[in-house]
Amino acid sequence: MTSQRPARPLPAPEIRQGVTRLARRLSAERPADGLSPNKNSVLAHLLRNGPMSAGALAAADHQQPQSLTRVYAELEHEGLISRTRDDHDGRQRMLELTPRGREALAHDMARRDTWLDLALAELTETERQVLLLAAGLMNRLADSPVRTADRTSRTR
Repeated sequence: MTSQRPARPLPAPEIRQGVTRLARRLSAERPADGLSPNKNSVLAHLLRNGPMSAGALAAADHQQPQSLTRVYAELEHEGLISRTRDDHDGRQRMLELTPRGREALAHDMARRDTWLDLALAELTETERQVLLLAAGLMNRLADSPVRTADRTSRTR
C-alpha cells in the first residue's frame, strides 16, 4: 500500500503576485527622466545578448516586431542604438547598443538598484541568497518556450 500525500496547491499564483508587486514597485522607483519600459527592455536585451536583428530582439521580448518599430527608430534617433548591415545577410539590419545607450540604461537602472539594495539590506544573508537563486530561476522561466495558447487566437 502506497501512502499518498495530499495534493499541494501549485505556487503559480503566489509567485505571480510577488513578481508583479515587485515589478510595480521597481517601476515606481524609475527616475522621472527614465526610459520607457519598452526602451529599457530593448536596451537591456542588447546589453545582455549583444547585437541582434529587430525580429530576434522582438521575439526575445515576446513582442511583435511591428510593435517595436517606433521604439527602435526613437532609440536610434536618440543615439542609444545603431543599426548596421548584418555581415552574414546584407538584407538584414542589426541593432547594437551604443556607449550612450549603455549610459542611459545604467542611469535608468541606478535608482531602482539603489532602492533594491536598501530593501535587500533588511533581509538576512540566507534570504538574499534565496532571492539570488530565485532571480536566476525567474530568468529561466521568462525565457521558457512553453505557451498556454496560440497568441493569434486571442487577437481575432
